[in-house]
Amino acid sequence: MKDIITSSREELVKLLWKSDPTIHRILKNSINFHDSRNEIFRYLNGIDASLFTIYSHVKQDMNILEKKNARDCIRVLKTILRTQNEKQSHFSALRALYIIARKNRVPKNISEGFLFEFIYLFRGINGNSGLFAEKEKPPFLNLDGMDAALERTKFLDDYSKRMDISFKKYRTGLDHDLVTERNDMKKRILQQFGSDEEDWLDYKWHLDHIISDIDTLQNVVTLDGGEIRGLELAIENNIPFQITPYYLSLFDSENRKQYDLSVRAQVLPSETYCRNYLRSIRTGASMDFMDEASTSPIENITRRYPKILILKPFQSCPQICVYCQRNWEIKSLQESSITKETVLKAIDWIKANPHISEVLVTGGDPLTLNDSIIDQLLGMISEIEHVDRIRIGTRTLVTLPFRFTDNLIDIFSKYHKLGKRDLCIMTHFQHPTEITPDTIDAVSRIKKQGINIYNQQVFTYYNSKKFESCLLRKTMTKSGIDPYYTFNTKGKEETIDYRVPISRLEQERHEEARLLPGLERTDESVFNVPRLGKSHLRAWQDHEVIMILPDGRRVYRFYPWESKMELVEPYIYVDVSIYSYLKRLYYDSEDVDEYKSIWYYF
Repeated sequence: MKDIITSSREELVKLLWKSDPTIHRILKNSINFHDSRNEIFRYLNGIDASLFTIYSHVKQDMNILEKKNARDCIRVLKTILRTQNEKQSHFSALRALYIIARKNRVPKNISEGFLFEFIYLFRGINGNSGLFAEKEKPPFLNLDGMDAALERTKFLDDYSKRMDISFKKYRTGLDHDLVTERNDMKKRILQQFGSDEEDWLDYKWHLDHIISDIDTLQNVVTLDGGEIRGLELAIENNIPFQITPYYLSLFDSENRKQYDLSVRAQVLPSETYCRNYLRSIRTGASMDFMDEASTSPIENITRRYPKILILKPFQSCPQICVYCQRNWEIKSLQESSITKETVLKAIDWIKANPHISEVLVTGGDPLTLNDSIIDQLLGMISEIEHVDRIRIGTRTLVTLPFRFTDNLIDIFSKYHKLGKRDLCIMTHFQHPTEITPDTIDAVSRIKKQGINIYNQQVFTYYNSKKFESCLLRKTMTKSGIDPYYTFNTKGKEETIDYRVPISRLEQERHEEARLLPGLERTDESVFNVPRLGKSHLRAWQDHEVIMILPDGRRVYRFYPWESKMELVEPYIYVDVSIYSYLKRLYYDSEDVDEYKSIWYYF
């Protein structure tokens, strides 16, 4: 694939028609556009009928896995060709192909990404995906007993070796040399603020020394031109950014573009982010991607499911994540306060609704509040008889592990009563470099109280390379943290730098995470449907590709979790282009051939 990733549109058109000369002939010679649609449907139905019948001599020599892939591609292509989907997506991919075939030119709005999608679809329907071309039937399938086991072991060792080699490209925050580097960073930060080691271990000191200006950052770490321009735009336009001193110590002071890419990307707003954020504000576009305004029966509560709801007592965090789904309502620490009256009303609402058995306390980050307020809040929730689980949604385990004082953990323990009420921590590690000795210390003290910790990862460009998230899972589970969800990045325009095609998340789950032991891959890959909640990406019946746009982006129709129970409306989502993602990897020196099956995840 890397040999064509930089091909021109004209070169790609030649590949397109070479991939399926019959479709080219139909488009070129049909009586009219309407006739070409009918002819292609007949053609696809013919291929489909020949794939799994013993009475056809066509396609009989095709591998069964290639046949399955061909059937999937036919299903997708037929869906794209349907007029209802053209109307819903306001575009006709078929008409674009019709024009290219008839006029022998590529319209200006048609991108390389569009052509790539159809090259791989056409190859797929004809059994030429390239996924199995150079592979032979594994020898162990023709053997039995010990001979079969030994041959199978070679294959399994090869899978494992592939993963281990990839792991060596990444770092964890427990690596000895990284611990040493970060200890030096800690000293630089303490020197910057005229503080000492005792201050460093005090979470209140960190909250008092949140970094939200360029000068302090530049005194401690090297920033490149793009980072500076992004920060200047953020400050100039009052777009909040905050970094805890602890999290800043995870930066590479020299900015060598190696182990801290994910760390920096999470907290340094880029130019693209700021410009898109400001454009959304100027045009009046809603920043509330999940449409929480329509799922909030009372202030400070969000409810999308029958038995659980979200309680948001506080609207800020010690550190602000650039890709946060609630960036539209997250404020700086200085601007935030807890409104006791609205929180009490929200708790009364929960108390009055016996159908709620679980409360996720999040925000913002509720652990920004002091111990006394947290104790009162948990006490009031625990008095509600029908609530049998309290989740604490916090990122302080990642951004400020010193927040987990013995006193705070004792408070948690007070409300964690086995057989009566469960209390657990929901956190948000993004990269193995974030798991440090300080993390381990906090986790070990929490776990001693029998309190479980679950991770909700957001799958972004900065943790999407081959086996990168697998190393995160492995490092977390060794450290006492269970993977729970892996979220597709919310489709907000300002976060375009972070977004990854859905097909990459599906590929990662199927080809990489699957190689890990079961206890290390307990997370579920999900897409959060606005208003309605999570759709599991492994369930193909819950979503479908309905169109390819001129710029190569796939349009998906998502069916909500309750679609078999109620007449709920599906949700239309425009993904990021696979081609753009692969090209970005290519220029980041990744071997894009390792990702070649990405086109066949739908």
